[in-house]
Parts: sequence; C-alpha cells; structure tokens
Amino acid sequence: MTLTYLPYNADDVTALRAGGPDAYGNPAERSISDGVAKPCRCCLDNIPAGTEMLICAARPFVGLHPYAETGPIFLCAHECTPYHGAKVPPVLETSPDYLVKAYDVTDRIIYGTGQITPKDQIAGYAGSLFERDGVAYVDIRSARNNCFLTRIVQAP
Repeated sequence: MTLTYLPYNADDVTALRAGGPDAYGNPAERSISDGVAKPCRCCLDNIPAGTEMLICAARPFVGLHPYAETGPIFLCAHECTPYHGAKVPPVLETSPDYLVKAYDVTDRIIYGTGQITPKDQIAGYAGSLFERDGVAYVDIRSARNNCFLTRIVQAP
C-alpha cells in the first residue's frame, strides 16, 4: 500500500492568492513569515522568514455539515509547487506529534480513529486505518491548534 500526502485544494489556493474569499467569506490576510512554524498547506513546507504569506480560514471539505471543521492555515503568498508524494512532507517534521483521524466517503469522522500520534508513527498508523472498512482518507491536523495540515489517501 502506498500512502500519498496531498496539499490543500489547488483551486482554493489559486482563488485565495487572487484575493478570493476564505471559508468565512473574507480575503486572506497578508503577513510576512518569521520562519517559525508557518507551514504552507500547498507546498507542505515551512514558509521561510521574510517571505510574504497568506493567513486564512480553511475548510478542507465539500459543503457545510457538522463534521466540516474550519481552522486557520498559512499559504505562501506567491505560487509554489503543490506537494504530492509518498514521502512524509516537511510540514510533518515541525512538531513531536499530530492529530490523525480517518473519514469516510461522506466526509464523516470514523469514530475511534482520532488519536494524537508521534510524528515517526504517522505513516504506520495511517496505513493501519486504511485496512479498516470504509476509510476514504486520513487527515492530519496540529495536535495543539487543530489546524488542517495535510490529507493522506491510499494510492492504487
């Protein structure tokens, strides 16, 4: 089984960079990164110090429903290369642990899957979740702030 780490939705990122509304209907705030814990949800790497960035509300789900969590994210203000791959992205190297939870095809949390997971155990735990019936994807969030970081899917 190959796990693939995905960035935030590319169409949403493009719209936000062009001044479009975030999940709350507001334009993204512009700021300059201090280089500390400012992970871009597109390239899935830390935004370097002195680089312009966007701060916005994000909801990595289609539609509104009780499980469609919204939270703040950072994005490189300039175009960056969206991350796509099986290698654990740099965004998951900045904290000792992360919140990992599985969802079904209707974007509902699969109860009992959410757990704070040490960073070196994320791939193993996510892989075990895909062995369960009904798991469509696994989201990784900050264990401290609950911010969306990346989504894992099972590659064919």
